Amino acid sequence: MGKISATGSFQLFFGKVVSSILLALGSIILARVMLPAEYGIYSIALIPSMTFGLFSDWGINQAITKYISNFKALGKSEDISDIIVSGLIFKLTVGVILSFSALFLANFIATTIYGRPETATLISIASIAILSEALLDTTQSTFNGYERMELTSYTLILQSILKSLVGPLLVLVGYGTIGAVVGYSLSFIISAFLGVALLYFQLVKNLKKTTFNLKAKIKTLKIMLSYGLPLSISVILSSFLYQFYAFLMAFYVTDAMIGNYQIAVNFSVFITFFTYPLGTVLFPAFSKLDPKNEIQLLKTVFSSAVKYAALLLVPATMITIVLAGPVIGTVYGQKWIEAPFFLSLYVLQNFFVLSGGLVIHIFLIGVGETKFLLKLSIIRLLLGIPLAFFLIPTYGITGVILGTFFAELPTQVLGIYWMQKKYDAKPEYKTSAKILIASTVTSLVTYFIISTIVGADWLRLIIGASIFLIVYLIIIPLIGAIKQNDIQILKTMFSNLGVLSKIINVILSIAEKITLLRK
Repeated sequence: MGKISATGSFQLFFGKVVSSILLALGSIILARVMLPAEYGIYSIALIPSMTFGLFSDWGINQAITKYISNFKALGKSEDISDIIVSGLIFKLTVGVILSFSALFLANFIATTIYGRPETATLISIASIAILSEALLDTTQSTFNGYERMELTSYTLILQSILKSLVGPLLVLVGYGTIGAVVGYSLSFIISAFLGVALLYFQLVKNLKKTTFNLKAKIKTLKIMLSYGLPLSISVILSSFLYQFYAFLMAFYVTDAMIGNYQIAVNFSVFITFFTYPLGTVLFPAFSKLDPKNEIQLLKTVFSSAVKYAALLLVPATMITIVLAGPVIGTVYGQKWIEAPFFLSLYVLQNFFVLSGGLVIHIFLIGVGETKFLLKLSIIRLLLGIPLAFFLIPTYGITGVILGTFFAELPTQVLGIYWMQKKYDAKPEYKTSAKILIASTVTSLVTYFIISTIVGADWLRLIIGASIFLIVYLIIIPLIGAIKQNDIQILKTMFSNLGVLSKIINVILSIAEKITLLRK
């Protein structure tokens, strides 16, 4: 399972890294050619389409991945065909309805809710992307169910290329915020066409041909919705909370501050280099587990997933916090004064991974515990809304970030408690503590050294990143956060990655030698 997941994870990691670098380049160009207030207007214009987009799925994407993964293992190609066709029909129908609804309400949102009539045209253009994004997500879910992660990477890369080229180019030639939004929408439209083409020629074309039976498709759709609906409602509630925060932010916060916040959010995409591939490949892996008959395997996979996720995610978060100032200054320039602080604050939620955050969510989806996820989402929403009214009018963007953090905290505690009670599955808390200690010590060393360096931001960034990586690589095996058996497991997991395997083996071999110093 580890080798399959690592191979798929690398394919997604590669696609995510390439697409994120391209998106970062596009956002850098936009940030440099647009004023903070203009960038804030651009960000505000996308909120309605993102909000409507929450209602395009209803758990169908996760159901597609889960059932294709199951039926593929059982060799049931006819059932796979039913899943794909039923899912596409549903997503196409709902996507059309939502796109036209957002288009119809664009003027009302711009004038009555935002008090910014000039955003009506921008909201209308962005609404076109709702249908395209829904179709793109559906094809990617199908690829992931087949464990064809490279196809997902192709669509990710194309979408990022288009968004990074078209939007900035239109802004540079004088179309301003309209050009930026057009680039955003076109990137999803064209990528969706590629996704559907890859779906047909790479996967569907080879399936056993079946006659179209409307009753059978409806029956299949009911099965998918029965699994996905509780999950979808939980996702909608969680995402609605973030969009609700975004609407309040647009009402209480200046355009310039929103622009700074969006820059921080854009750069935090660096963290998704680790979370996106990890989460995507763990889902089909957890879906293969039988919670009733494979309880020991379940516990082992869960604790291992938490450990290896924390080994990557915690130091990535720490280095982002320590180097927030130099990295924002190097990449975006000096006019984004508030962005480094917002970035440092925004990534704090990643520390939940130490106690199972991220992994618990994916595990519950994989084993079908979607009703419990729904309960957690309701709790998060009930806490988050009053926090928003209290924090955002008073503290602005800081209130936005803190509100989402404190709304999430109780659900993390409940999730951990429930996992231990029902499955006796829990993280290795001692290992999590050691990872946190190693990352903290490394961060302090890095901070004190770069604080003594007087020079350009790019120089401080390079020196700081180099120091962090070297110190972390030494400390993490020295204090026992990673042991020899962990290193062997990681070598096995990453053995199918070609040239990258050799690079990883060199790093792991150095860590292995350091572990011997503890004996």
